[in-house]
Amino acid sequence: MLKSGFFHDPYAITKFLSFCLSSSTFSSYAQDVFLNGLDRPDTFLWNLMIRGLSSSDQPQSSLLLYHRMLSSSAPHNPYTFPFLLKACSNLSAFQETTQIHAHLTKLGYANDVYSVNSLINSYAVTGRFNHARLLFDRIQEPDLVSWNSVIKGYAKAGEMDTASTLFRKMPEAKKNAISWTTIISGYVQAGMNKEALQLFHEMHNSNVPPDKVSLASALSACAQLGALEQGRWIHSYADKERISIDSVLACALIDMYAKCGDMEEALRVFKNRKKAKSVQVWTALISGYAYHGLGGEAMNTFMEMQKMGVKPNAITLTAVLTACSYTGLVEQGKSVFYTMERDHNVKPTIEHYGCVVDLLGRAGLLDEANRLVQKMPMKANAVIWGSLLKACQIHKNIELGERIGEILIGMDPNHGGRYVHTANIHAMGGKWDKAAETRRLMKDKGVVKVPGCSMISLEGTTHEFTAGDRSHAEIEKIRTKWRTVRRELEGNGYVPELEDVLLDLADDEEREAIVHQHSEKLAVKCLPAGSEMIWRIKGQK
Repeated sequence: MLKSGFFHDPYAITKFLSFCLSSSTFSSYAQDVFLNGLDRPDTFLWNLMIRGLSSSDQPQSSLLLYHRMLSSSAPHNPYTFPFLLKACSNLSAFQETTQIHAHLTKLGYANDVYSVNSLINSYAVTGRFNHARLLFDRIQEPDLVSWNSVIKGYAKAGEMDTASTLFRKMPEAKKNAISWTTIISGYVQAGMNKEALQLFHEMHNSNVPPDKVSLASALSACAQLGALEQGRWIHSYADKERISIDSVLACALIDMYAKCGDMEEALRVFKNRKKAKSVQVWTALISGYAYHGLGGEAMNTFMEMQKMGVKPNAITLTAVLTACSYTGLVEQGKSVFYTMERDHNVKPTIEHYGCVVDLLGRAGLLDEANRLVQKMPMKANAVIWGSLLKACQIHKNIELGERIGEILIGMDPNHGGRYVHTANIHAMGGKWDKAAETRRLMKDKGVVKVPGCSMISLEGTTHEFTAGDRSHAEIEKIRTKWRTVRRELEGNGYVPELEDVLLDLADDEEREAIVHQHSEKLAVKCLPAGSEMIWRIKGQK
């Protein structure tokens, strides 16, 4: 371009800079050419550079370039600020957002719809909902982007009541697939999976075609609820509408089928993926095998993906270690863990350490697990200590369990399970005074243990139970059926394991709920004879 004289041709330089900015490899070269090779670039080129850098892996570069723009006295136009605010959103930069807000107000763009929408999004992303809502409420007629931006901000922060209220106020004519997908995804992220599926079906009935993101979110909700039939319907809908199954949808389908108990269909989705399988798709299958306790299959898949030239990432290795933990593959798990940095260039994170601690604890290698915790380069969290405490309880290592229990109560004082498990450890060692003292401490602090929750999907409807639940419409029939089964079991010599239940610390009603009214037992007896059983268990028992 220099030799041919095209370097100063506006069309040629625009194409050249656009090409360089499209790749992170050449973005710094584009900046060098722009700042040092061009004489007084116009506003269009400044905006081109700011836009390209705002979408790069270094969005702060666009803010630095804006400072150069100010110092060079280059004129602005309405398109300058949305790009800058996009960079602020990517950086979650609140202070910079307020500064740009001041600039655009000073320059007379405070009512520009594109700038205002970008401001709403940036304030929402940085968690300043009062700023975002104030701007939104000042708009006389919010457009689609205005509505979606403010709803997205609340949904992303888990403020689903406010997000839902705004969504319902939004004119039906303005709602598009992004509007519906935003609120559905928000419900899934907030763990409100029933609400997510209800809204997904409402979206379908509103004649708004679901996009791939909404389908993936709905499938995630099905996975968490164990709603196999609804997941199958979504899969058939995608096939019927000829929606291509990309990596995101393939992962969502594999995860849904695996968590809903249909591992064969999960494998079928994996094999039907004709295009080169991404590391995410391989990881989804390995996670599915881990979920089903199929450690051998998980390890074989892990080896196969490497033979196919797919490099595992940190999440893949977490799935592999989880599979080893669930199936007792101690040596294989340790080998993966201790070679992951050398073989795969992945530095172990706290999640990887947690998997190995769980692996060793389940295998009864408590001293080795404890030594690993002490040698961790980061501070162990409550999840790791809780895993080790449970292992101490299973393998009856009272001394170590008591030490860990005290650590956990100090670290996680509002978690009821920490007190209960610590009290159980004291009771197993015959230290009834300490067990009673721990339970009293829990009561004095007003901490309650979250009851176990099981969900079972029957003919497209999800039924939810908690321990001792009486809210189900058929609860009396369910409990009667369980008492019949219980008598049959006891007649065949069944005796429930009560070692983990502090019966001397429970009254008669609590004792009945603990031993005979587990949420799983209630859910199982809700199941008609000969039906397919899929259940999900949440919380703690």
